[in-house]
Amino acid sequence: MTQSISISTNNPSETEALGEHLGRALQPGMVVALMGNLGAGKTTLTKGLAKGLGVTDLIHSPTFNLIHEHKGRVPVYHFDLYRLASMEQIEDLGYEDYFYGTGVTVIEWPEKVLPLLPPDHLEVSIAGEGDRRMFTFTATGPLSASALKNITKD
Repeated sequence: MTQSISISTNNPSETEALGEHLGRALQPGMVVALMGNLGAGKTTLTKGLAKGLGVTDLIHSPTFNLIHEHKGRVPVYHFDLYRLASMEQIEDLGYEDYFYGTGVTVIEWPEKVLPLLPPDHLEVSIAGEGDRRMFTFTATGPLSASALKNITKD
């Protein structure tokens, strides 16, 4: 059972605000899979998401490290798999501890590890031109559906 909603933003500050709203709706153990082209706004959305989870660190793309860990009301694990060379590389990181842990895991370029994602995760597809973005949120199970329901409130 999947559920989807779409929300548009007009500029990076609206994208970050949407991420913050999403972050407040997330619960420990959730995985958020961000899909979109280079420059689509994945990291901008993640900045807001982390803020909504109480993270005060500077959020930037962890492209060269694959993962950054941040402390918030729950830990935030920010993966950027753009440069992932093989599945073994993420297996060596002990991805299960993150994907099935008690923090919130945010994954940029999840297409590279789709078979490893938990069955219940929140997919976010991002498309757009210029500063305008369309975010399509798809819940793949009950935990992600509860987050989807919470981001549509207000």
